[in-house]
Amino acid sequence: MFVGPGGSSWGGWVLGAVWAELKKLGLGSGVDLHVYEVPVEYHTVQTLVPALWEQYHPLLVIHVGVSEMATTVTLEKCGRNHGYRVRDNSGLCPDEHCCVAGGPDCIDSVIDLESVCKRVSGAGLGVAVSVSKDAGRYLCDFTYYTSLYLSRGRSAFVHVPPLGKPYNGEALGLVLQAIVHGILELLEETEEIHCQQHLL
Repeated sequence: MFVGPGGSSWGGWVLGAVWAELKKLGLGSGVDLHVYEVPVEYHTVQTLVPALWEQYHPLLVIHVGVSEMATTVTLEKCGRNHGYRVRDNSGLCPDEHCCVAGGPDCIDSVIDLESVCKRVSGAGLGVAVSVSKDAGRYLCDFTYYTSLYLSRGRSAFVHVPPLGKPYNGEALGLVLQAIVHGILELLEETEEIHCQQHLL
């Protein structure tokens, strides 16, 4: 399941092109993919993201956003609770400039994104993939923290660069497909190890 911050019409257009490519490529019969564009509004994130978790009870959620500063496809390791002082598209900031009052300052994804990065980088797709610890203190970070808080860490966030800077929609679709498969394989391996430990 994916929840993508759409951002401006430009950001929505970029993600729309990537989603179209990913839909064409497919994720396999065992993956149920839902795509939602999230408006760049703190209040909408605070209502929509919990509603989607409640509706679907997914194994995980992978958020995707466009970063004008990104030159690689970037896997974000954590979300931050405080520091949201930039106004959203409706001209508002969240109360107390935080996601969840009383929540921890930072929540890490339980997914080993360093390992996912190595797997995808080794797949020979011709797309640079990196890992970051700072998703930017705007709607991407805000959305990610909200999802990490709701899921106890079973979320991921991927920042992609703008189309053509340097990758086209096909390349970004292929790398997102590889990231999803890498995360699912990693979760399966983790579950198998956990089950084996309980059997011993």
